[in-house]
Amino acid sequence: MQGWKAIKDPQAVLDYIFDWSAWLAGDTISTQTLTADVGITIDSSVIGGGNTTVTAWVSGGTAGKSYRVTSRVTTAGGRTDERSIVILVRDR
Repeated sequence: MQGWKAIKDPQAVLDYIFDWSAWLAGDTISTQTLTADVGITIDSSVIGGGNTTVTAWVSGGTAGKSYRVTSRVTTAGGRTDERSIVILVRDR
């Protein structure tokens, strides 16, 4: 799996921020969709930072496994892109 990596405990509920500001170059996020591998849960999400970031609240997962969470955005200017993070679930 490629992408930014983060570690979380299976019992933790943590927020992960996708910062799109550099890519947006003055544009803003108008819509966003988050997807995750089976076994981990996206509890909620919000567009923030002046419509330049997406925050995902993630829970669950099985210790010893890795999961991909993907943020897909569409901008006010009509551009679409996606980025992923890999969440490594480890007992802490």
